[in-house]
Amino acid sequence: MTRTQEAPADRTMTGELSALWAHREDEHARAALVARFMPLARSLARRYERSSEPLDDLVQVASMGLVKAIDRFDPARGNAFVSYAVPTILGELRRYFRDCCWDVHVPRGAQELALRVEETQSELTVSLGRPPAVRELAEYLELDVERVLDAMAARNAYVVSSLDAPRSNPDGTDASTYGDSIGELDERYELVEERGTIAGAFAHLPERERTVLRLRFEQDMTQSEIAAEIGISQMHVSRLLRRALEQMRILSGVRESTPNPDAVPAGATTSGA
Repeated sequence: MTRTQEAPADRTMTGELSALWAHREDEHARAALVARFMPLARSLARRYERSSEPLDDLVQVASMGLVKAIDRFDPARGNAFVSYAVPTILGELRRYFRDCCWDVHVPRGAQELALRVEETQSELTVSLGRPPAVRELAEYLELDVERVLDAMAARNAYVVSSLDAPRSNPDGTDASTYGDSIGELDERYELVEERGTIAGAFAHLPERERTVLRLRFEQDMTQSEIAAEIGISQMHVSRLLRRALEQMRILSGVRESTPNPDAVPAGATTSGA
């Protein structure tokens, strides 16, 4: 049974079975209703067959929805059982996707809207003969384009890949992982500690030595230019540079050979001192 309408004779039989179960708790009547409407449950489960969930699992969930519909249906209201069972089974399937199938947790409203957009996209693809544009989805659902785009982005959280999952390389080399394809070791992190050490040592130097170091390594001035700038001889500048670098080496605990006043030390910057 894949139809949502029953023939009059079938509807009468369903009503009698429902009454037997509702008023007398006749297990045979309940089992007969389950057998009678299992094709309907399978048909509704197949609506989601293109998802990543196995069809057997979907049929099991739809079967649970069918049993709930049978247990909750009140034949005294005069409504057709099928009209009550279909939304109950679909609700059970949607609840299953919402609560059990998302790899990344997103708010319930976003999940439900993502499923609505996906279902609408499938329906419009059939009716239009092509995938619908986002604007067409928004008009059909009476939503803003931004909300539709958000729902489509949220759908990407349904299935995610592990960063440790193998990833084949186009050139045929050994497979790497997805984690290997994003990011790399940033060697500049080491400079953070070095700059902090240098800044601490720099703060303990006399003012003249700090001035000479700034002119040499920040403004890239030559020793003769520094001498003219502060009014001392070039030989005096050379001595100040050597003494300042030696003090920096001692204060920072760096073990090096005799420092070269014309070389920029690793990680050197004094502007943050």
